[in-house]
Amino acid sequence: MGTKKSKGSKVLRILPGEKAESQPEGRGLRQAVEHAKSHPGEVTSNLRAARSIWGPLPRLLIKNLREITKRHHLSVSAGDVTLLGSQLYITHAGLLCIGKRNRCSGIVTRLHRDLSDPAASRWVFRATVFKSPRSKGFDGYGDADPSNTSPLVRGAEMRVAETRAVNRALRKAYGIGLCSVEELGYLSSKQEVSKGVASGHSNRNGSGTGVSRLRDKLCLLIRNYELDPTLVKRYAADFCGTETLREASRDLIEAFVSTISREAANNRAALICKLNSYNQPEEVRS
Repeated sequence: MGTKKSKGSKVLRILPGEKAESQPEGRGLRQAVEHAKSHPGEVTSNLRAARSIWGPLPRLLIKNLREITKRHHLSVSAGDVTLLGSQLYITHAGLLCIGKRNRCSGIVTRLHRDLSDPAASRWVFRATVFKSPRSKGFDGYGDADPSNTSPLVRGAEMRVAETRAVNRALRKAYGIGLCSVEELGYLSSKQEVSKGVASGHSNRNGSGTGVSRLRDKLCLLIRNYELDPTLVKRYAADFCGTETLREASRDLIEAFVSTISREAANNRAALICKLNSYNQPEEVRS
């Protein structure tokens, strides 16, 4: 390790293979150097985890993931960042890790009663992030109601609104360009969640509400792992031994959702191959 004197007689530490910069050593630089020492294979580990969870990745996405890992030290396996469609999104857990790593002084949330409507389950929060005890704070607003949240969190709109506010405040405070997945209300809307999977709130073989929630969970799996909804429905019908998913009992649907979730997480590529087999004529599959 070498050293180089910068202006003001402050010493800048230089790691092997790094270029010297003309700025004095500060807390941010010390933290970056310490983190680089303790996590030398962070990028490689993240890429390996991403391919294992999401399957083959396009070159541009790999480049973006490399930059995100180097800049923010987010972990794919820990759930700090996720992939929806062809875009990377940071999660609430990832933002909290960034705040902790940078020694965030505190987060304060406030409910905006004048903008909220409890009768309609609409809530608006303001969150303020203080980077240091002397910081004036960075504000972020978040709102949630049944129209921009998933049916899976129905009744918890207040907590969703607070989480969204905290996420926006953290992103402002630490210059996070990635949008957080919890802020994407349109991805959680009822219309989007129901897209591509059999709908309906009643089932002659089980609880209508329970089956609907399982189907919503299945829809989220389809979106998160970029699966073909038509092939998933065929796989589900074959798994449940029914003509359509609508005819299956709640227990069978629950077992199928658990199975496909495990298969997608363990080996997405193998699951894709299995689903593609349902795109072939019946006599070919048999």
